[in-house]
Amino acid sequence: MRVVLLALMIAMMLAMLDNMIIGTAMPTIVGDLGGLEHLSWVVTSYTLATAASTPIWGKLGDLYGRKGVFLSSIVLFLIGSVLSGMAQDMGQLIAFRAVQGLGAGGLMVGVMAIIGDLIPPRERGRYQGMMAGVMALAMIGGPLVGGTITDHWGWRWTFYINLPLGAIALVAISAVLHLPKKRSEARIDYLGAALLTVGITAIVLVTTWGGTEYAWTSAVIMELIGIGVAALVGFVFWQARAAEPILPLHIFRSLNFTLMSVIGFIVGFVMFGATLFLPLYQQSVQGASATNSGLLLLPMLGAMLVTSMVAGRVTTQTGRYKVFPLLGGALLVVGLYLLSLMDTETSRLTSGVYMAVVGLGMGCLMQITMLVAQNSVEMKDMGVASSSTTLFRTLGSSFGVAIMGALFNHRVQDVMAERAGALGSKVTEQSAQLDAASLAKLPAAAREAYQHAVSAGTHGAFLLGAAVAVVALVAAVFVKEVPLKGAAPKTEEAAAAPAQVSEAV
Repeated sequence: MRVVLLALMIAMMLAMLDNMIIGTAMPTIVGDLGGLEHLSWVVTSYTLATAASTPIWGKLGDLYGRKGVFLSSIVLFLIGSVLSGMAQDMGQLIAFRAVQGLGAGGLMVGVMAIIGDLIPPRERGRYQGMMAGVMALAMIGGPLVGGTITDHWGWRWTFYINLPLGAIALVAISAVLHLPKKRSEARIDYLGAALLTVGITAIVLVTTWGGTEYAWTSAVIMELIGIGVAALVGFVFWQARAAEPILPLHIFRSLNFTLMSVIGFIVGFVMFGATLFLPLYQQSVQGASATNSGLLLLPMLGAMLVTSMVAGRVTTQTGRYKVFPLLGGALLVVGLYLLSLMDTETSRLTSGVYMAVVGLGMGCLMQITMLVAQNSVEMKDMGVASSSTTLFRTLGSSFGVAIMGALFNHRVQDVMAERAGALGSKVTEQSAQLDAASLAKLPAAAREAYQHAVSAGTHGAFLLGAAVAVVALVAAVFVKEVPLKGAAPKTEEAAAAPAQVSEAV
């Protein structure tokens, strides 16, 4: 079991680490391949492919067996990694990143679904710390590893580094993982898959392009919104009639599953917004080094890791879990509100404490959402439940980065115009997010104005995050504490035995 879990964690790290590593290599990649105007598509193509393929991987696992489908996703991810490393121009890199994203869509879903197959929900909590640790390691180590590899081996090795890790996961899972083989006569719902892919693609493009490539009120954005809404409405209509739907609507009859989907969306919204704006604030306002951007998040990620481990242990021992969504929602609201109070005078110690509060909230929510969602469905729908929860978190991250980013950019540009006049407007007309080199070249007055502008921008972004987190807290209130499936710990069984004897006497 330990070998299988180690292999699953390696596969999970592959999916999470990739974007973190690539981010620090992007300036070097653009310098080598050119195509600066298409830079955003290197990330967007990966995100689109991951989001669109996630539900399909989950359904394939339910129909044809988890092991074979999961191994296929690892192979596809590694093929995409090799091709991306061999790319000769930006167009090829974008296309190969999409291939890599298709594989990544199956990695996270496969890990969660296989753990759901192997470990009863009652026992699953004790492994939450392991998954949270992998996430923290990816977020902290990704930028550092990416910068080191790019400086010493070249940017192509940021993709090739996936090969040895992927090979270890492949060999271990092939040799040690034993799951019942499935072979279903059911057919894949191709129409449902197509409608869902179009809908998700349109949504991600709206959140990616809105306010940056195109104005929010532009014809392109309006058309994408129309296409996305029409495709998703058509998808829901078809899923109610399809013989073997990609996303069975009956799983949403479970109140707990629906609430976990909502909470997962909000966790994604908040987490990726925080990881985007916190390093920016600390670099621009507090003068921290960009090289150590991953380490700047350590208070938040460390608190998240510790809390997730405690939540897992308590859930395993008691079988009770409702307290964690409630506590997590409350801490998230308070933590984000505290982050919104940061200004140009806030010390690193103070901001670190605020981040730790947010981390405590996320630690209570991150893995509990998946645990409760999986506990709310039958075993035959385990893959669909895992993929749906992952999808909602992915979509939440897209919306969080887009909406918080739009608010941040708008506020920065307004404050720069107020404090630095025409110079301020000129400084931020291309981008509201200046790198360290650009910031160092500014006159002292403009640099001070920019620090105040970033403080104002982060204030608005985190205040919005706090308001959105209130929804997660409200959703947690309505969670029903359904007993977790699986045996209770032996200590409880042993304690119960004498009581039963005394009652019999």
